[in-house]
Amino acid sequence: MKKILYLLPVFIFGCKANQSIKAEAPQAINELYQANEQEVSKTLEFLTSDELEGRDPGSKSMEKAVAFLEDVYKKNGVKPYFVSYRDTLSNFDKMAYNVVGFIEGNDPKLKKEFVVIGAHYDHIGIDQKALGDKINNGANDNASGTTAVTEVIKYFSKFKNNKRSILFAFFSAEEKGLLGSKHLAKKLKEKNFNIYTMLNFEMIGVPMNRNYTAYITGYGKSNMASKFNEYAGKNLVGFLQAELTYRLFMASDNYPFFTEFNVPSQTVCTFDFENYEYYHKPQDEFKLMDTAHMTSFINEMLPVIEKMTNSETKEIALKNK
Repeated sequence: MKKILYLLPVFIFGCKANQSIKAEAPQAINELYQANEQEVSKTLEFLTSDELEGRDPGSKSMEKAVAFLEDVYKKNGVKPYFVSYRDTLSNFDKMAYNVVGFIEGNDPKLKKEFVVIGAHYDHIGIDQKALGDKINNGANDNASGTTAVTEVIKYFSKFKNNKRSILFAFFSAEEKGLLGSKHLAKKLKEKNFNIYTMLNFEMIGVPMNRNYTAYITGYGKSNMASKFNEYAGKNLVGFLQAELTYRLFMASDNYPFFTEFNVPSQTVCTFDFENYEYYHKPQDEFKLMDTAHMTSFINEMLPVIEKMTNSETKEIALKNK
């Protein structure tokens, strides 16, 4: 997550009561499919390895991360959206890439609309001034979210059951000021990209002790949270006061899509400032990630995303102010 300059050392949070949820969840088309924790762990462990040197945008070691994500697309038969998977940033002074692919929808009409699923794969690199370990491996921020998107890719490439088309984006230079998502959102806007909604995964590596699994940024800006909970048949996402207090809606890669397209564009996250103390520190390591939690959350989100891509109308919409 882009650095939050105004965090306080101690936080006290509350949460709004969520809207009542239907007792039974609508059945997913492929309800028996489950993301595999071993695969989740394997992806996460590579992305957080020292050989990537903290995934600093423009660094030589970042090439390994780019090649890895390209390979995820290739192995799953996902096409590049542009000429290649690499979308070179136009607003950064080093060579850096978003890694972008898409799966075309299977409905003749709805496939003209896109759902964007994204996460930033960069982090803050090496801190030469740090004592001891100097590599910021960024396990929670945001190898965890990147891993989630790879699992969504595997699901839809396997079943190809999305009526709308899905654009997948691994963003670079988020930590430099959302540069990757700003570049891509602007580029797509100039091409008259037909977007329905954008969902971003950010810092999902550790669970919260709340009556919902994740919070959503910009909770009151759209009905995304209530629709997700309806699709899931449970209180899957909720409101976190800290998200509003610290304006997290504007702190991750959902925000440029909101500003460019004025459509529901939001982030799901399970870092609530109480459950993890190693934000932007070298101690943010693979060994501290709860891969069982991550896998469970991914599996809860798969049917939600499926229903979002397949609704006959644009059920998720901005709220009128």
